[in-house]
Amino acid sequence: MRASTGDHIVLAGERVDSPVRGGEVVSAGPGGDPPYTVRWDDGRTSTIYPAAGAVLKVVEGEERHADVVARPELGTMRQWTVRVTLFERGDDTTATVAMLADSPEALTARGTSHRSAADPPDAHIGDEVAVARALHHLADRILGTVEEDITSATGAEEVHVRSR
Repeated sequence: MRASTGDHIVLAGERVDSPVRGGEVVSAGPGGDPPYTVRWDDGRTSTIYPAAGAVLKVVEGEERHADVVARPELGTMRQWTVRVTLFERGDDTTATVAMLADSPEALTARGTSHRSAADPPDAHIGDEVAVARALHHLADRILGTVEEDITSATGAEEVHVRSR
């Protein structure tokens, strides 16, 4: 990955409880390689060396908001990304999902699976179950956030959005 001064960088949290952070690249190493000095959206500045497995999204300066494309004849397109991390230990699998979007707060969720002693040792099944559960929890969190947003915007009480 390479970044240039003026690029916008989004760094996903490494743990479920860690927020997604965004900021502007103030400087980069030779050839655009790390380390990057980043002025974060909260006003702080730090130097980062992205670790293995870090999820980074770099948007070049002029295209900073290129993930939102407005064309009246076609509508508006937005792009959200969901990062899935799996951790397996013995018969237990944990999936952590983080939604990277234009939302001010990170939305994350976790799902788990446990292989019964009677089940065949197929890691893919445990992965699928844990990821499905994590994505289900993430969908519930997104719907909860929408309900809070509607309540804040309208002042309505008892807002409920169906998942259909």
